[in-house]
Amino acid sequence: MNNATLCLLVRGFPPNAILLGLKKKGFGRDKYNGFGGKVEPGETVLQATIREVAEEVGIQLLEKDVQRVAHLTFLFPSKPAWNQVVHVFMARKWSGVVSESPEMRPVWFNVSEIPFDRMWADDQHWMPRVLTGERVRGSFTFASDNETIQTLEIEPWDGREIPGIYEVWT
Repeated sequence: MNNATLCLLVRGFPPNAILLGLKKKGFGRDKYNGFGGKVEPGETVLQATIREVAEEVGIQLLEKDVQRVAHLTFLFPSKPAWNQVVHVFMARKWSGVVSESPEMRPVWFNVSEIPFDRMWADDQHWMPRVLTGERVRGSFTFASDNETIQTLEIEPWDGREIPGIYEVWT
């Protein structure tokens, strides 16, 4: 199972705006999403989050400003290479200027206007919950079209350490 990261960049407390990126190529192309990606050998999930955000949107995060908000498992029975555990973080503070990259075009959205119809089908189930301050753990199994959710489980998560979150991946 691949480990991946996702970071939600938000304004306000509670959040009233969220920065999403329109994926321009690769996995999730033409969908809006947070920023993140694969964990590289030799880095922790948190280090990968900070690196991916810098690469995809040009801003810098400090570890102390990044909060864990969700632990999500995605299963694609028709395409097992896509199976992944995604460690979701949220940040309200950063430095630098938001900028487009070859991979993502960033767009600010009011939280009440998140374009769930242009995102992965799972996002509508967990994202509103974390934006209201809840931490969640979920599992989503996609149907053979790799778009429709076949089954889902989602529950509150106490945020306790899950093995591997801060371990270095080899």
